[in-house]
Amino acid sequence: MELRRRVRVVDRVPVAEGVVQLDLASRDGEQLPAWRPGAHIDLCGPDGLVRQYSLCGDVDARSWRVAVLRVSDGRGGSRWVHDELGVGSELEVSGPRNHFELDLGVDHLFLAGGIGITPLLPMAREAARAGVEWRLVYGGRSRASMAFLAEVAALGEGRVDVVPQDECGLIDLAAVFGAPRPGRVVHCCGPEPLLAAVEAFLRDRPEELHLERFSAGASTEGEAFEVEIASSGRRIRVPEGCSIIEALTGAGVAVDFSCAEGTCGTCETGVLGGVPDHRDVVLTEEEKASGDVMMICVGRCLEGPLVLDL
Repeated sequence: MELRRRVRVVDRVPVAEGVVQLDLASRDGEQLPAWRPGAHIDLCGPDGLVRQYSLCGDVDARSWRVAVLRVSDGRGGSRWVHDELGVGSELEVSGPRNHFELDLGVDHLFLAGGIGITPLLPMAREAARAGVEWRLVYGGRSRASMAFLAEVAALGEGRVDVVPQDECGLIDLAAVFGAPRPGRVVHCCGPEPLLAAVEAFLRDRPEELHLERFSAGASTEGEAFEVEIASSGRRIRVPEGCSIIEALTGAGVAVDFSCAEGTCGTCETGVLGGVPDHRDVVLTEEEKASGDVMMICVGRCLEGPLVLDL
């Protein structure tokens, strides 16, 4: 199981409409583990609720900073953060983990929508410090709803475009991207319509695209199949509409997982036989094609049984 640690909320600040910033520090005063831009941590709430939030502070700070948008129709994690956590509150966290790493190349474009600014703000800071070519485009419903506008503006004049929808309309992707630029790396985070539009726009262009999704939008629908536990040879049936994790835990097999949505990477499991049906947004296309690992919270089976390295 991944190590959890106890932290304390040392500061809490509203940073936009419906967005609260929390600074978390070790309750015993020890230095928290180092992290790099793009990393996230798990906040472990009551009743086993675990949610992932991007670290958005400075990589050199002694505390970890997250910013959480209140989502009324979500699973309850953001409501817990907004309604229950204040300065002095203690909670368990795990991580950091990073599936959205920054590879400092010659040309970076950061494209944020709404709360998607959280992983991209540290990336832009890092690019600025490294002296590489970069640009940040930040869209949102309105300025009042957009967190960290002052921090974004401070990154550098001429490097940042702020695009509030009520003033400017939606982000004009054709204007943002301009002519195709081989070697440019695009990092995009935000709501699904923005990500889908960027994916479609860049489908036949040479830019390298990295996306960070809030939710995989994955389904566990599909025919029943069997998984085999490599260490014991035991076979377990995964019924239609049931996830591998649900089937394993129901059979008494302990596995490590967190988001249960295919976005965090906690449940990554080796595959020793069979062909997995990947439905996560963590693995790269190359990793999926290899079939060596899968996310068992949402993945299913194309050819079985799936022999899992458990």
